[in-house]
Amino acid sequence: MSVFAIENYNPKLGLLDTEKGICLIKTFFQKELSSNLNLYRVSAPIFVDPQTGLNDNLSGHEEAVSFDLTDNSHLEIVQSLAKWKRNALKKYNLKGLYTDMNAIRKNEKLDNFHSVYVDQWDWEKTITKEDRNINFLKEIVNKIYLSIKNTETYICGIFPSLCRKLPENIFFITSEELLKLYPNLNAKQREYEITKKYKAVFIIGIGCLLSNNTIHDDRAADYDDWNLNGDILVWYDLLDRPLELSSMGIRVNSTSLKNQISFKKEEFKFSFQYHKDVLSDLLPLTIGGGIGQSRLCMFMLDKAHIGEVQSSYWSDADKAICLNKNIKLL
Repeated sequence: MSVFAIENYNPKLGLLDTEKGICLIKTFFQKELSSNLNLYRVSAPIFVDPQTGLNDNLSGHEEAVSFDLTDNSHLEIVQSLAKWKRNALKKYNLKGLYTDMNAIRKNEKLDNFHSVYVDQWDWEKTITKEDRNINFLKEIVNKIYLSIKNTETYICGIFPSLCRKLPENIFFITSEELLKLYPNLNAKQREYEITKKYKAVFIIGIGCLLSNNTIHDDRAADYDDWNLNGDILVWYDLLDRPLELSSMGIRVNSTSLKNQISFKKEEFKFSFQYHKDVLSDLLPLTIGGGIGQSRLCMFMLDKAHIGEVQSSYWSDADKAICLNKNIKLL
């Protein structure tokens, strides 16, 4: 998919106000998030040694960007920090942390929502065995949603031309319930219908096997527990599409890691130190996720393309479409 353009698009903010809005949103939201979830900010790597098993292979099909040092060390640009954060909580003896994650995803299919450059707030919290349930997951989702809503109220107060789009509450539904609700639609079509109806939705159970012997969407086997994770989607009327703002979940314990690795036939991962530590219960039980910085800014600032709030690569064809449709890429 390439750029999907809208007719008669007129940005509500000019270039300088857009840059100001990006800064204000990022500053305000991370304070809200850290306060509501009791998180401590830490620094994060942009590359890791692949032999540690700490890099995230996402759905398992994406290839990390890599490079060699002069001493022949081989390193990979991070794709996310899902596993690194769990190690960091133990290393720093913290109950909760967040960080700025910057990644390169060379296999991304570029469109209005997707970019080669990925920037997000990655966060992680320690939990107890008793917290490993859907009710606790929902409690954390509600706190994140409150942070998003408060940010929307704040930025709309700064720029009166912007409009509030979020409902009071986020709607929860499992991927199995969603399948039964729309049995004749594929997963993306089901997301479209449910998000258009409720405007803000958290779909629980991304990666687990559904009753029709499919999965809602692919997920790596070694960070989220597929029965205790989910995605935050909001309805973006400007583009007539749902927009995923966050992927998150309660992380695997030794049992779910074994089951999910076996399901994906990725037993080779058990040789990595990270996976050995999970199997041996040497890492804390945690919940965590990522929240897209550019996506949140795009949504809050009523932009038609993510390239209006971040500087990245776009093909000449996409740039020509944007220029013709009054979409001003940074």
